[in-house]
Amino acid sequence: MSRVHTVIDSPYGQLTLVAADGVLCGLYMTGQRHRPPEESFGERDDEGPFPEATRQLAAYFEGDATGFDLPLRLDGTTFQRRVWEALRQIPYGQTLSYGELAARIGSPGASRAVGLANGKNPIGIIVPCHRVIGSTGSLTGYGGGLDRKRRLLAFERGDEQWLF
Repeated sequence: MSRVHTVIDSPYGQLTLVAADGVLCGLYMTGQRHRPPEESFGERDDEGPFPEATRQLAAYFEGDATGFDLPLRLDGTTFQRRVWEALRQIPYGQTLSYGELAARIGSPGASRAVGLANGKNPIGIIVPCHRVIGSTGSLTGYGGGLDRKRRLLAFERGDEQWLF
């Protein structure tokens, strides 16, 4: 498997995009929990497979797009991939609790396991793990940090008072 990466700027700090065999397999924030070691990202390639992902991310950050249409390679366990696919079904600007997400994937008692899988999401923002919240509406856990989670949710909701 051939891996390459690039680094782009965003309103939420630098993002590292990683592709395996030409397919996006990672989007990591600076300081992100569960971020793989840099040497696993492959050579830096600022062209390669990234122009479309970069274009769609720019449109998202400009408020011109509410979703992504990119081929993704989501490497994980069967359970993790079910969670990550369910994350992609949460509409822009909306949230679900961990328990609601567990019920959606047919595992209503697995909210903790859903939380763990959510935290290991390898393609943040595009696979919108920031849209999952605690059962009381609290902003719990986010590999990119709770401040980024709050800002991403505020951005998607158009709540400008919380953007910065």
